[in-house]
Amino acid sequence: MKKKSSEKRRHVVAWVNKAEWDQVLEYLYSKDSSLQRYALQRISAWKGRYFNSTPVAVECTADLVRCQVLDRSGQLDGGDLVLLYGAALVRFVNLITERQQGRIARPLRRLAGNLNIPEWVVDLRHDFTHRKLPTIKWCRKGCKVVLEWLQQEYWSRQLGGGPNEDWELQSDGEDEEMDLKRQEDELIARQKEMEAYKNARELLISFEKEQYQASEDQKKSMWPAPLTDMSWLLGEIKQFALESSDLLIDVLLEDGFLVPTVEQLETLGCDADNACPTEPRLPQTFLRFWLPLLKMLNSPSFIHLLLEKLFVELKLLAKEQNNHRAHYLSAWISEVIVCNSNKFEYHFETKMQKKNRMKDRIFVNRIQLRWQQLLSACLDAPCVSTPHLLRLILDDMEHPLPLETRERLLQLCSIYTQPAHSEFDPSPEQKQQPIFTLESLHEKLQHSRRHSHLWRSTADSERSESSQEYKWADAQAEKAKVLRGSPWQVCTDKVLWKSYPLGKVPGQSDDPSCLMVENYSTMTVFDQPVEMESNATHNVPGASAAVRTAEGLLWNNSDINKLKSGLQLF
Repeated sequence: MKKKSSEKRRHVVAWVNKAEWDQVLEYLYSKDSSLQRYALQRISAWKGRYFNSTPVAVECTADLVRCQVLDRSGQLDGGDLVLLYGAALVRFVNLITERQQGRIARPLRRLAGNLNIPEWVVDLRHDFTHRKLPTIKWCRKGCKVVLEWLQQEYWSRQLGGGPNEDWELQSDGEDEEMDLKRQEDELIARQKEMEAYKNARELLISFEKEQYQASEDQKKSMWPAPLTDMSWLLGEIKQFALESSDLLIDVLLEDGFLVPTVEQLETLGCDADNACPTEPRLPQTFLRFWLPLLKMLNSPSFIHLLLEKLFVELKLLAKEQNNHRAHYLSAWISEVIVCNSNKFEYHFETKMQKKNRMKDRIFVNRIQLRWQQLLSACLDAPCVSTPHLLRLILDDMEHPLPLETRERLLQLCSIYTQPAHSEFDPSPEQKQQPIFTLESLHEKLQHSRRHSHLWRSTADSERSESSQEYKWADAQAEKAKVLRGSPWQVCTDKVLWKSYPLGKVPGQSDDPSCLMVENYSTMTVFDQPVEMESNATHNVPGASAAVRTAEGLLWNNSDINKLKSGLQLF
């Protein structure tokens, strides 16, 4: 659906508030050249804040008003004024109509007519660019008409909202076609994604049904079903993984697949109550249930992606209490890392024992895992099994960390993930166990002098706090004494300064003229009278310095030194 043109949108603007906007608009269309110059100076400041995104109408208005100001000043002759007006009018027509052009160029008269710009203004633009220059009379008339059009079509419409140039929102149909095409593409992509999701679920549900049927036949001592259906099903899943492995892993990690339900565990005969939360392991029956599928998908890229998504899902459970899901996610991570590990040596096992052990592995050959990413992902997903997973990663890294670093990391991880006990009086067995907290370590190191040290530290902290308060009060009093009789004062209120823009203070009026002085005069450096004389006091030949004239406009070095000595910093 196309957005309504009247829908309000948020904009970042260059003016301070609506009062400044109204003042600039009033001064631009006044007959006083000094007020118009002030408005042009404010627009120059806006352009500096906008950089390259100044509204087109604002720039065109400033160009045309500048022509009027120079015309009234009498500093330029007729030919110069014609060229100045011509440049402003050509820029206006080109800038306003260029956003209406499509892939095929169209006449400017038609585009200007759609925007209610008089046709003779376009003809005046053609005279400037291709024909004889028009007279100054037509230039002034064109400038007046265009300024009225800008006031009606842009400035007057901004009084109720942000800068929104309606001619930019008018479309010749091309933008609408592109939006419709983009929406259709997004709809088609979503439909394809939904179809792929349904296809992935159907394939995995079919695999589960085949495995459940095979386990039932095995319990009843029946002949196993032919492997034709299973081979075809695994081939379909492998082809789907080649096309969209991300989606397949997302479906695998849903409840009912790699994270079994209680009913599924009961059907497979697995005991879910004997699971160890700190060192999670998969039930052997459940692992063998998914081994045919995972052995077929054990490519390095698939294993990398599976580990990454397992940690992402585990991180999402940090705020949710779902111990069952977190247990099986951690168990699959542990199983994959153990399969990849070569740290464990089995010296006294027979060939049959080794064959049986390898039979329950997802993959046999070692994979070069992204250990730094796995370490960061493990630390970002804290849970009760994180120390166990962290220990597996640290032991199996290609370039292991120093032993001391590993021990400290494991200790910090244990402190962060230790379970909270609701009982206030722990059992004797719990008292014998070490409690990994900063308080317990502090007590262990300084048990003999704990009471005296705590009393001394408390007294010192109280004295330091009181002394700091006295120092702060003295500093505030000294600052207030220095500023006595001055219009400035020290702010002691608690003000949320981030709520005020730069250059504005609490209680300041919205009138932009509040910071202007009543009487002032300007003088350039070249206008100041300078008298040069030899500096005899310093006895340096050829040296000279500026001295005070009769009017008192200049300061010498002694005056400047007096000013410096009289300054007080606070």
